[in-house]
Amino acid sequence: MFRAPVATGDDSTEGEPLKIVVTGGAGFIGSNLVRALADSPRITEIVAVDDLSTGSLDNLLDLPVRLLTGTILDPDVLNEAVTGAASIVHLGALGSVPRSIDDPLRSHHANATGTLTVLEAARRHQVPHVVVASSSSVYGTNPVLPRHEDLRPMPISPYAVSKLATEAYALAYASCYGLQVLPFRFFNVYGPRQAADHAYAAVVPRFVTAALSGRPLEVHGDGTQTRDFTYVGSVTDVIVDAVLRRVSAPDVVNLAFGVRISLLEVIAELEAVLGRSLQVEYGPPRAGDVRDSQADSSRLAELFPGARRYPLRTGLEATVAWMAGRVLTVG
Repeated sequence: MFRAPVATGDDSTEGEPLKIVVTGGAGFIGSNLVRALADSPRITEIVAVDDLSTGSLDNLLDLPVRLLTGTILDPDVLNEAVTGAASIVHLGALGSVPRSIDDPLRSHHANATGTLTVLEAARRHQVPHVVVASSSSVYGTNPVLPRHEDLRPMPISPYAVSKLATEAYALAYASCYGLQVLPFRFFNVYGPRQAADHAYAAVVPRFVTAALSGRPLEVHGDGTQTRDFTYVGSVTDVIVDAVLRRVSAPDVVNLAFGVRISLLEVIAELEAVLGRSLQVEYGPPRAGDVRDSQADSSRLAELFPGARRYPLRTGLEATVAWMAGRVLTVG
């Protein structure tokens, strides 16, 4: 039986106005989080840090957020951002397993060194609480399902290694400097504002964009590989709760709900949402991809008993609705 962490909530900030910093705030998860943070009356200031290499200004239109355009590798940008912050939510990263295989040094600098730079800024400015985003990819080829947090990481891509470094640095800063940290392992997050217009796009926006454009859906492998798809609304709900209660944990926490869904099932649900059949083309598996992924969500449930999972159909409907106005539909 593995050990679950005990929630740590700092009640000293209860009722006080909060400044929250979101690195990667113009990106997919970051911009959805900014929207969710803006709905909380206790959060009176939101600062987003983003170099716009993968994020977009359009994601933050009409939101009450101050955007600092710059890299998390620049201490001056971070110094300006984090002064007086109650929490930093560190989402800034360079995603994609294939991209990391093409350029491992760039992924390392953005993800591992970037995290270290953010943690140093938190230490310099005495920011008490940092939430960091890791990835289920750190489990790699470990065959145990569902994957609980005490399993041995077996990463098989530079991206996964860089994310393992992200969470390890956060836990080390908690041990050395008393920083309250909460490292999450995200599992295949999808939803509105997820980019699909680049070579390293994730599977759900690729499928939705292809379907809306009348193109075949490209599947790497036979489509029976499984993922614990997590709608972005679940992720932002949990993170907002985490910063309001200043939740920390002595170890990493899976942020997913323990549901294995194959790519073929995603395609079937997408067909149901669109009301038509979709053409599928199969190709060879991609290097660095794991075969199956499923979270043990016990630790999440202990820390966040109110966390809720959005059904795949609901999440796909929201994703299609957002993308439909941005994709030229063919025939």
